[in-house]
Amino acid sequence: MTKIKICGLSREADIAYVNEAKPDYCGFIIDFPKSHRSVSPARVRELVGALDAGIAPVGVFVNAAPELVADMLRDGTLALAQLHGSEDEDYISRLRRLTDGPLIKAFKIKSAADLPPAAACSADYVLLDSGAGSGETFDWSLLRGFPRPFFLAGGLGPENLRRAIAEVQPMAVDMSSGVETDKIKDRGKILAAVAAVRESEAL
Repeated sequence: MTKIKICGLSREADIAYVNEAKPDYCGFIIDFPKSHRSVSPARVRELVGALDAGIAPVGVFVNAAPELVADMLRDGTLALAQLHGSEDEDYISRLRRLTDGPLIKAFKIKSAADLPPAAACSADYVLLDSGAGSGETFDWSLLRGFPRPFFLAGGLGPENLRRAIAEVQPMAVDMSSGVETDKIKDRGKILAAVAAVRESEAL
């Protein structure tokens, strides 16, 4: 079954939408002011408090202090941490010494040369994206034969999820701007995206 992650939540309404749609994961961009979706650790704790117990909260961090990531995993605020900056194997090793919480490492895929580092990464999961929140797809044919399960991100939304799943067979699909209208999470798009994935799995 393809899992679903809705990322970039920041409002109580966003929590209500995912509680209704019931994806497998939801993501919070933590302490990254360059993103209009950025939220503080305290705000994440508030929002997670209202989250359905069946949805795993993921913290998205960009070159954050390992201690912050570890603290939010250890105190139960987050179920997983997604590393979306230039974090390397040394950073992951430092983080592993602080927490055994599961890690997702994001990789920007522009050519076949970008895939071996992702395949070899020691994180529990990898996320393959066209760029940092670009909202654009990349050449999915590059992923043929990729040797480990992965999250697929970049330009995904209700209109292309079935094709993505059929062509790429990702472990999970990750959406943010594709389920927004005017940079705000859109209830109808979130419901449609989750329905598209569930229906593709039922075929």
